[in-house]
Amino acid sequence: MQRAGQRGPLIGMGKLCGKIVKIEGPVALCSGLAPAMVRSLLCGGLRLSLYEPCKSFADSVFGSANIFVKLVSGTISGAIATAVTNPVDVLKVRMQMNMNPQRGPVGELRQIISEEGLKGLWKGVGTSMTRAGALTASQLATYDESKQALLRWTPLEEGFLLHLISSCIAGAVGTLVTGPMDIVKTRLMLQQESKGGIIYRNSFHCAYQARRRPCCELHHTFIQCYKARKALA
Repeated sequence: MQRAGQRGPLIGMGKLCGKIVKIEGPVALCSGLAPAMVRSLLCGGLRLSLYEPCKSFADSVFGSANIFVKLVSGTISGAIATAVTNPVDVLKVRMQMNMNPQRGPVGELRQIISEEGLKGLWKGVGTSMTRAGALTASQLATYDESKQALLRWTPLEEGFLLHLISSCIAGAVGTLVTGPMDIVKTRLMLQQESKGGIIYRNSFHCAYQARRRPCCELHHTFIQCYKARKALA
C-alpha cells in the first residue's frame, strides 16, 4: 500500500489483501518473512539495548533524565541500530515485491549485489535512520512518560495492565510520527537504477513527489502502517 499511490488510486488494505491472495495465493502474504524476522531480532535488540546506556550517559552528563534526554537517547539508539541492519531491511522489502518467490533470500541478495553493488544494500539508509530515530525516540520516551502519568493520575499500579496501556499509547504515537517516513523509505529501497532509471533523486524528492498525490497519501492510514510496525516495535 505504501507504493500503491505510484501506480494508481489506493484500494484499501482489505481489497489489496484479497487481490494478493487471489492472484499469488496466501503464501504471498508471508513474503520476506525470514529477513523480516532477522531484522526484528537484530534491529529491535540493538535499539532497545542501546537506549538505556544512552539515557544513563546523558543523565550523568546533564544531571537529568527528562523527556528531551529520552528523545535524544532514543534517536541515537534507533539510528545506530538501523544503519547496521539496513541491508536486511532492503532484502525484506525487495522480497515482498518480488514476483519470483522461488529465488529466496540468498538469490535475492546475490541479484541486488550483482546489479547494484554493495551500495544497493544501504539504499534509503538516511531515511531509515531518520525513521528509526523518530520511532525509537517517540515510542520509548512516550512509554516512559505515559507510564509515569498513569501511575500518578490513575488507580493503576505496576503490572501487566499498566505496561499494556503504556505500550499501546507509545505504539500509536510512533506510528503517527513515522508513517510518512515509511512510505519514503519503502519507495527508495524498491528503486532500482538498473531497471528503468532513477525515479527519486533523494528522500526530499521522494516526499515531494508523494505530496503531489492526494493529501492523505503520506499518512494514508494509521492501520496499514501499524500492521507492519508490530515486527519493529
